[in-house]
Amino acid sequence: MDNVWAPWRMTYIAPQIPTSQECIFCALPAAHRDEEHYILYRGEHCFMMLNLYPYNPGHLMIAPYQHVHSIEKLESATLAELMSQAQIALRALRSTMQPDGFNMGINEGKVAGAGFDGHAHLHIVPRWNGDTNFMPVLADVKVIPEHLDTTYRKMKQALDTLANQ
Repeated sequence: MDNVWAPWRMTYIAPQIPTSQECIFCALPAAHRDEEHYILYRGEHCFMMLNLYPYNPGHLMIAPYQHVHSIEKLESATLAELMSQAQIALRALRSTMQPDGFNMGINEGKVAGAGFDGHAHLHIVPRWNGDTNFMPVLADVKVIPEHLDTTYRKMKQALDTLANQ
């Protein structure tokens, strides 16, 4: 058996989210430690953060500050900002990571794959031609080639630039 030496992966394994039953989409923005919690952007009704367990580099989430289980419970201003932030996220991801496409989605309920099913949020996952290889298929292992800190710095700079335009 071959061993892959990747001590930087401990940041993915070590607990970084509240260990209580707190909702991460409520607790993390309320802590006002944006860099520590990878919060990239704050709006009036929604915020954007990197996923701690990404499918690909740049995998981010946009969530309303309002704690609701479904987007059907959101006010129209919050829904509009959710989509506006999605546009901003796509621009920032295109400029920093040059993906070939995106997966975007909302998982409502545990049965639909929601890790936090009580708080609606939108996932945006950048995709590249060839980003699927034998590792997930044969070894049930996903290799993330970029550290979250690096992705955060690149995305934060791009988002700050876009916000000032």
